[in-house]
Order: sequence, then structure tokens, then C-alpha cells
Amino acid sequence: MKWTEIYDIAISLEDKYPDEIIESIKFTDLQKYVMSLEEFDDDPKRCNERILEAIQGAWLKERAGL
Repeated sequence: MKWTEIYDIAISLEDKYPDEIIESIKFTDLQKYVMSLEEFDDDPKRCNERILEAIQGAWLKERAGL
């Protein structure tokens, strides 16, 4: 999984961290969460705030069932 696979990342994050309060996660922590996913295999340097915002938004939608 790469940084650009926003929705796949969101699904995996919801599976691994179902009790996390998504809105209160710092981007530095969100980056660590993503990199801790077993399927994730990308360069941390390719990550930026825009990608993390997209992941956070997709994760919120995933949790809401949208």
C-alpha cells in the first residue's frame, strides 16, 4: 500500500484502530499509524500534510459508513 491509496489506508486504519478519536489525532501520529500498517510499504518522505488530511477525511467517512 502506498500513500496515494487513501481509501485502502482508511479502511486498514479503521480495522486496526477502531476506538481512536480520529479528529484529535495529530498528523505526526497519523503518519506513524499509517506506517505501522502491515500492508503499507512506501517512503515516509513521500507523505505531506495534504495526504494526511485526505487520509483523515477518508477515515472519518469510513467510520461513518459513507
